[in-house]
Amino acid sequence: MSASGAQAAAFFRDVVESRTVWWVRDDKGSPAPVSDSGRPAFPYWSTEARALRAARLWGPEFRVVSMPLDNWRNAALPDLAKDDFRVGINWSGPNLTGWDFTVDEVRNRLAHALGEPPYDV
Repeated sequence: MSASGAQAAAFFRDVVESRTVWWVRDDKGSPAPVSDSGRPAFPYWSTEARALRAARLWGPEFRVVSMPLDNWRNAALPDLAKDDFRVGINWSGPNLTGWDFTVDEVRNRLAHALGEPPYDV
């Protein structure tokens, strides 16, 4: 499994266990860089420690914020879909790279991790 694949697998395992998703923001909002897919992606992390590493790389003005998994699933993900964003998962390394998925792909991977039936697109 690639490093990005391992990070993605860890994301879903961790958020199911902790029921928490982490993201990074400053007073102006959150970074949503163009990902390797060529689309803007909103990155999330599965642990506070992972998000803190990202915040440090982006600069001292950034801080980490947690969100309950159910809020992320039922509010944040639909908002991202409406705005046609992809979802970055546990980006890491000096350039914060990794996999990004469509919102529907994330919903299905999360449903699988939770032992639920697939999300019906």
